[in-house]
Order: sequence, then C-alpha cells, then structure tokens
Amino acid sequence: MRAKSSRTVRDLRRENRTAVLQRLYFDGPQSRLTLGPATGLSSGSVSNVVGELLAEGLVEEAGSVDSAGGRPRTLLRVSPASGCMIGIDVGETRIRVELFDLALTELARVESPLTADGTGPHGGYDVGVVVGHVRDGIAAVLRAADVPPERLLGVGIGVPGIVAHAPEDGAVVHGQTVGWDAVPLERLLRETGAVPASVPYYIDNGSKTLGQAEMWFGAGRGTASAVVVLFGSGVGACVIGEGMGTGRAIEWGHLTVRVRGRRCRCGSQGCLEAYAGAEALLDRWREAGGRPPAGADEETALTSMIAAAYPPHGAERKPDATALAVLEETAEYLGAGFADLINLFQPERILVGGWAGLQLGSRFLETVKPHAAAFALRYPASRTRIELGTLGPDAVTVGAAILPLEAFFARGGRHSEAPPQEPVPAWEPALRHRATS
Repeated sequence: MRAKSSRTVRDLRRENRTAVLQRLYFDGPQSRLTLGPATGLSSGSVSNVVGELLAEGLVEEAGSVDSAGGRPRTLLRVSPASGCMIGIDVGETRIRVELFDLALTELARVESPLTADGTGPHGGYDVGVVVGHVRDGIAAVLRAADVPPERLLGVGIGVPGIVAHAPEDGAVVHGQTVGWDAVPLERLLRETGAVPASVPYYIDNGSKTLGQAEMWFGAGRGTASAVVVLFGSGVGACVIGEGMGTGRAIEWGHLTVRVRGRRCRCGSQGCLEAYAGAEALLDRWREAGGRPPAGADEETALTSMIAAAYPPHGAERKPDATALAVLEETAEYLGAGFADLINLFQPERILVGGWAGLQLGSRFLETVKPHAAAFALRYPASRTRIELGTLGPDAVTVGAAILPLEAFFARGGRHSEAPPQEPVPAWEPALRHRATS
C-alpha cells in the first residue's frame, strides 16, 4: 500500500516560490520564459508565482531582452530593497556589525574592539560587554541606514565555540577558549530588546558562517565539497559536502598535533591551535626572542611578525631568522592539520580565511602545501586544492547575514512561517549551475 505524502498544497507553493527566488537571485535577471526550464516548473506555475512575488514587492522588473520574432521579454530580478539582514562577527579581537540589503550590499557597519577581561579559567570575554556591543551595534547600523527594525529578515551572528539549542534559551554558546560556559546568548540578546520579538536570531559558529559566505559568493562556488578554515586568534573549520546540509562546524583547532605539547587555551595540550592560532604564534615568537611592537594589538603584532619574516622583494634587510623559523615550524604543524582534513573528508578544496589567515597570505600558504602533501594519503591529496578565500575580512559577517537570507528563501520569501530545522542549502544546486554558466 502506498504511503500518503505529508506535503500539502501550501508546501508545494512554498517550494515553487523558493525555486523561483533562488534562480533569480543566483542567476541574475531572467524572463518568465527562461524561469520555466531553470526551475522545472510549468509556465502556469511560473506565472502564478511571479505574479505573487511582484505584488509583494519581492521581485521587480529589470529591463527587457529581444525575443525571436516576438515582443521583447521582460526581465525579472529579486528586489534588493525588499528586505534587510544584519550580519555580526563576534570575534576575539572585535565585534563587527553590518547591515545588508537583500542583494548583500552593505548599507552600514560599526566595529567595537574587544580585549580579554581575564575572567574565567582561560581568560575570556565578559558576556555583558559582548551583549552590549551587539545591542548598540544593531541600533547604530539601523539608525545610520534609516531602516526600521521591522524590515529585518533576521540577525545572523557568528561566534567562537560550539552552539547548541535549548527550548527556553534558544542558542547557547559553549566557548571554552574564551571562558564562555553554556552562555544563553540568544536569550540575553532578546532581553535587550535590540530587535522586535518577531525578528529571528540565527546564531552559529563563526567558521560555519565563513563557510556559508565562501560557498555562496567566494572561492567555494561550483564546489560540491570543501573545508573552509578560519584563522584568527584561534583556529576553526567548517566542512561542507553531500549530506551535510548547510555545513558543519568542527573544532579542528583542538585536534592533537603533538602529544604532551604546548598548553592550549582550551586547557588541553598539543592542540593545533596552540601552535597555529595568531595568539599562539605571537607567544612562540616572543618566547624565541622576537619583539612584537610594544602595546600593539594582536592584528598589528602579527603584521609585524610576517613583515619581519618575509621582507618585500628588493628590500635591503634580510628576513628575521627568529620570526621565519617560527613560521616555518608552524607551516609543518598546519600541513599535518590539513592532511587530517584531507584524509578524513577528501574535499575538493580547502579554503583559508579569517583575519590571520588572510594576513599570512599566499606566500605562507605555499610553504604549507608540501607538508600537507607529505602527511596526507597520496590519492585524496592529489584531488584537493588548498587556496585562500576570496571574500576578505568581511566574510564572517556576510556569512552570518546569509543565515537569515537562506531561511527566508526556504520559507518561500515569507516572513511569518517558522523556518525548517535545516534550511535547504541554496548554494548547493544554484552555485554549481552559476559556476558553469
């Protein structure tokens, strides 16, 4: 006996709206005629969906193209002004808040520096200070762009640590390296009243939001499987592949690369982060006799270290032997870490991002690749490309803003329906098609 389908007419309408919105969003302006083959919908279904979306202001006309012997065809696109999202990067050196329109064009931004407050077993960041910066940042970007909070599709936030969900508190952050133990971040933000209760928060690991951004708009376009790694004060990664939905954050920085090695911020010993995170890199440089600029913040100090190790071509001074030795040792540890990713997940690409990863740049990455090839199994290593991400320092905030946007698409462009537990990963079919077109 055939099982009854649980899909309703409402489900089908939502799916049809999602298909049209995604195709217009990722493939640019299209006519009603081309939307049919692109979405697999009948001409009647396309006409009905487009009519609804035009009436709601989600889709707008974008010029016309000549047709073969007939009237010009009207092109359609997703209206950038039909919604806004906020993306927030709760990093370990600063909090960046950005407001985007539906086309992910930045409308406003504000940044607030963070300093470790010394509380907790391994340093950490005062939760109240972070919540205050987020609240004030949301208010500042909405005010700067003159956008009422009710227009927001949602607020996406990338955070350090593991994110779990509790029925009463929503997203709860376990950030051991920053001294956060089961912090009910979503509830705390709700209590500030920064946005109306109807505006959802989407809180996830910062590595995952970085991965979202690179897969939608960066170096991951057209890739079926990738690992996107984030280098900042610490180290994290997001694995993206078949059966993983929108991606999965992994605590790659806490794989053991040396038994009884250096003490990590997490309290364990020998973690990759204890050798490759920016904080650890600078500590090792100091211990070896290096001299970071007095009073410099972490990003400035790392810039100084890299410049000392890799002076510009044609410069009279020689590379600083101490800084170069520390970076070369780090390249070997990273090579072992990349080899673990290659052997475990066999990705098409490993993409390197985060502020520290971008600072280290292609020159340093070229010293890592031979070590990765030496430690990994030959076959998967030969099929994996290791590259820098292409979206720059804003990638985490862009990826955070994608979280509410993706859920909005999964709801068929409606504000009122509750999002599914795991939104349809829009990048998977759409970007593969876009990369080959």
